Amino acid sequence: MTNPPTTGDLASRLDRDAARAELFELLRIPSVSADPAYAADVVRAAQWLQTKLASLGFTARVDATAKHPVVYAERLDAPGQPTVLIYGHYDVQPEAPLEEWVSPPFEPEVRDGRIYARGSTDDKGQAFAHVRGVELLLAHGPLPVNVKFLLEGEEEIGSPSIIPYLQEHAEELSADVILISDGSRFAADVPTITYGIRGLSYVEIHVQGANRDLHSGSYGGAAPNPINALCEIIAGLKDDQGRVTIPGFYDGIEPLTDQERQMWASLPHDDSEFAASIGASALPGEAGYSVLERIWGRPTLDVNGIWGGYQGEGSKTVIAAKAGAKVSMRLVPGQDPERVTRLIQEYVPQIAPQGVQVEVVNHHGGQPMKFRTDSPYIHAANRALKRVYGREAVFARTGGSIPIVAAFADILKTEVLFVDLGLNEDAPHSPNESFAVQDFENGILTSAYVLEELGRS
Repeated sequence: MTNPPTTGDLASRLDRDAARAELFELLRIPSVSADPAYAADVVRAAQWLQTKLASLGFTARVDATAKHPVVYAERLDAPGQPTVLIYGHYDVQPEAPLEEWVSPPFEPEVRDGRIYARGSTDDKGQAFAHVRGVELLLAHGPLPVNVKFLLEGEEEIGSPSIIPYLQEHAEELSADVILISDGSRFAADVPTITYGIRGLSYVEIHVQGANRDLHSGSYGGAAPNPINALCEIIAGLKDDQGRVTIPGFYDGIEPLTDQERQMWASLPHDDSEFAASIGASALPGEAGYSVLERIWGRPTLDVNGIWGGYQGEGSKTVIAAKAGAKVSMRLVPGQDPERVTRLIQEYVPQIAPQGVQVEVVNHHGGQPMKFRTDSPYIHAANRALKRVYGREAVFARTGGSIPIVAAFADILKTEVLFVDLGLNEDAPHSPNESFAVQDFENGILTSAYVLEELGRS
């Protein structure tokens, strides 16, 4: 195998204005996968990406699935070189609460060096950085590797159509390595290679009391109150040490190694600065573990939404007939999302107060994954990151979940390489989501250099 030619200093050749303008076009498309009202916009975003990739000489198409489409593209003109499958998603989270956005979520705006828009960092900005990275390489010669793109429109709703798609297209999607950028670096000046992701079990708890809303004066003190009951249930899911109380929840968990704990302890992390960055006065969590250990290597249970009763202006003295909560459990190696979902479905009725009926509805989940850190792909990525940031990368896990990753390992039998381009301060999933202009541009360079280094590995 011969080494591909180097492109030299690509930074001086990057057309920053054109890259930003095209990203803004993509960000203006409200491709919210969870809301059926945006279904046509999800398709429009897929078609936009297909057109862009086709303009770069890729064989590109939009493939229908049971729900939202997949964009597949390939350019296989580097015989004898590795094949890299770049995965990303073009669907985004809902924009609510709209009133908390400083600027409209689908009208990208640059303020203080950051691009504010829904999807700017999760994951349109990061995925599109790879598209522009490929374009940057093509502007100065042939690609150093064979490249395939798989861009889906359902990641934010658990990728329900992706497993049958992978099974149907497994041969076409075969690659030497899968490159993903869909998360956060450790810090702004710290390049990061992610070697593990948490899994997910996402459920909704429904509580039913009386057969109708009741006058709290006529029935209070005698009738069951679903909101009170829901609060008791939620309070009973964790103890005062921050541990989840569901029986069997921690069974089989892979413990953190001494090497991991020492490696993470050496990172430039400060609890007080971390708390200040989110406006918190304390960092509660599972006793016996540091903040980084709790975020990256321990399972969690969090209430993500809660509803019931009157929410309007003023007062309404009513005992609601129904209440509910959305609950996510982030999982670590050794935990199975289907098993954890069964455990909470069995446990909640046991701790529910008398007089109410409860149901735990499963939404979606994903397997936790952990990868080796000594592969040639990891070394290649580290060399590329050093070219961009001038320093070695650190190794971290991420607290987030990407359900498709387990399917990649199970169906495609391909190693995954995480090179995240964003930061936690980008506020993914929150109002005023953003992506630093510098991080977007560094992401383009990172993508180009990673492909170059993989071609030489």
